[in-house]
Amino acid sequence: MSNGRSSPRSRGVLDPDDEGNIRIGDQYLWLAIDEDTKLVPTFVVGKRTADNARRFMVDLANRIALPQPTDTGERDGIIPQISTDGFNAYPEAVDLAFGSYCRFGTLIKDYRNADQPGRYGPPELVGTARREVFGHVELSTICTSHAERVNLTTRTLLKRFTRLSLCFSKKLENLIAAVAIYVAYYDFCRQHATLKGRTPAMAAGVTSRPWSMEELFESVIRDAE
Repeated sequence: MSNGRSSPRSRGVLDPDDEGNIRIGDQYLWLAIDEDTKLVPTFVVGKRTADNARRFMVDLANRIALPQPTDTGERDGIIPQISTDGFNAYPEAVDLAFGSYCRFGTLIKDYRNADQPGRYGPPELVGTARREVFGHVELSTICTSHAERVNLTTRTLLKRFTRLSLCFSKKLENLIAAVAIYVAYYDFCRQHATLKGRTPAMAAGVTSRPWSMEELFESVIRDAE
């Protein structure tokens, strides 16, 4: 029999001891995507903080063949161009991770009617502003559309990120594990029409053929052992 009372957490209110716990509440998915190959080389799940911005960019830099002091030609390493939104932690994070080995610009989009209490609907885009942060960047090439498109794909294929649904994770560890499986599937198994039936991993030269889900899981288990 219920006594008619509910706990603070069941009412959607955090207990005082839970306030400030970064493992509870909304979590952000940070994704990087290569414009040419559609490869997602890294991701981070967590709060939208400067610390996670640094973690994200440092891991991304470690997965790119950046130029080294011993390089003798242009193809030994690449100078990537990075485009982000206007989150103020990105410039310091990009500088920490890449130093002088990247070109970096931001694209800030202005919306009207972005806050709609009680419902969700797409806001109206009223303007954009492109800005070169460092390195020589042609303003017309600063673009976040590919990241926004992969966000849509993520919400479509990974139901834990579907808005206005019950398909959420109760534990941060479960959410991170689900994202890891999704990113691996996206990179190695999912064939893209824009890549002429290839997977992003094939387009990036990481593998020569699409992987099956069985091969993907066998690879994960083998590496874990």
